[in-house]
Amino acid sequence: MASPNLARQEQSPVPAPAVINSRVTLLDSVLFYGTFSLLMFAPLAFGSVDPWSIFVLQAGAATLLLLWTIRQAKSGSLTIAANPLFRPVLLFGLLILVQISLGVTAYRYQTVANCLLYAAYACLFFLAIQHLQRTIQVKILAWLFCVYGTAVAMFAVFQSLSSSGKIYWLWEPPSGGWIYGPYVNHNHYAGLMEMLFPIALVMALTRHIPRRWRPIPLLGATLMAASIFLCGSRGGMIACLVQAIVLGVFLGLRKNRQTALMAGFTLVVIAALMSWIGGEVAMKRLISIHSEAKTEIAGGIRLSIDRDSLIMFTKKPVLGWGLGTFPIVFPQFRSFYSDKSVNHAHNDYLQLVVETGILGFLTMLWFLTLTIRGALKKLGDWSWDFNAAVALATLLSCTGLLVHGLFDSNLQIPANAAWFYVLCGIAAGDTKFGAHRRIRHRHKILSSPEPVLSS
Repeated sequence: MASPNLARQEQSPVPAPAVINSRVTLLDSVLFYGTFSLLMFAPLAFGSVDPWSIFVLQAGAATLLLLWTIRQAKSGSLTIAANPLFRPVLLFGLLILVQISLGVTAYRYQTVANCLLYAAYACLFFLAIQHLQRTIQVKILAWLFCVYGTAVAMFAVFQSLSSSGKIYWLWEPPSGGWIYGPYVNHNHYAGLMEMLFPIALVMALTRHIPRRWRPIPLLGATLMAASIFLCGSRGGMIACLVQAIVLGVFLGLRKNRQTALMAGFTLVVIAALMSWIGGEVAMKRLISIHSEAKTEIAGGIRLSIDRDSLIMFTKKPVLGWGLGTFPIVFPQFRSFYSDKSVNHAHNDYLQLVVETGILGFLTMLWFLTLTIRGALKKLGDWSWDFNAAVALATLLSCTGLLVHGLFDSNLQIPANAAWFYVLCGIAAGDTKFGAHRRIRHRHKILSSPEPVLSS
């Protein structure tokens, strides 16, 4: 007869390893889909520029990081996927903490608020790297981003043709703006499309999906790229053309006629779609650059902002005026009259150097150097190599926003900034998507069976 103590011990619930593993797997799925769902939500919430949407972005990122911590505790081991961008990200965070602790920021509250926002970017950046480790995950995301970008582009075009200046046909911005899609500013919409359409385009040009399915991402890429021109963003047009040139260079290096013809066909369809829907609008925007330079904030006033920003930089060249303080400090250096408020420098590089000084600018250069080097290191035969395809798509996406950053402030928009940093992390990472499958595939192609001779 068993003793009561022994019976009590036998009945005590002890989690079996299979139960623990199932819980960890469930948390992995929640973290994976939660991270990228939050990324896709951010642009739909007007670019996450309002206080409520910023709170959702920050609270969501913090919650996901807490779930990741619980996941690590349940697994019984701390596993972190390394990334070369961790070092410049940590250095930039340290720089901002120095600004706050030493009191060198012009407005401490604003710098703290922006520091929390960058912490949310860092959480999403970190979680995306930790939970994007398998080929099937990348394929799911590629299709998801393709459908998502196509849907946003279709919505933006229909809204521009049928709405009277209201987002979602319901909400009118109190300060006005050039509405396009879910964004108040058409330049910021173009920034999102610059990051999304290369993903769909590379999908269509590779052999990782069946031939019969390739027209779907090709059509999506065409619509997204065309909407950049239709929205009237001149910076977006220039960025898109640079992306096309970069892709053309890689196509030329591969010397694959079939892929080149498909890419050329895509550009022809984009041009035809522009002409059909609103090519006249795009041409007017391109032609009006000189004439509007004297009257619009997009023209000559931007040059004045650039000059005044450089004067601001000379006053605090080392640590800058403090993260997020540009709109607060700039009126002291403003040398022109305009009835428009200047909240950003309309140049991401200038605003960074004004707010964080030469130290922040050098950290940014380190970050971008590691991103580009990591992507180029993985580029090979990207039509077959899954790692190379991911590297090319993310490199093209980041290139578009970097070029556009010379003319606008996309990285001051939380939704676009979060997308950019996550894509940079994927581009720079030492990923092994589909490595074993690729080795087996090449082995089958290169090795031919020897004939067996019977004795």
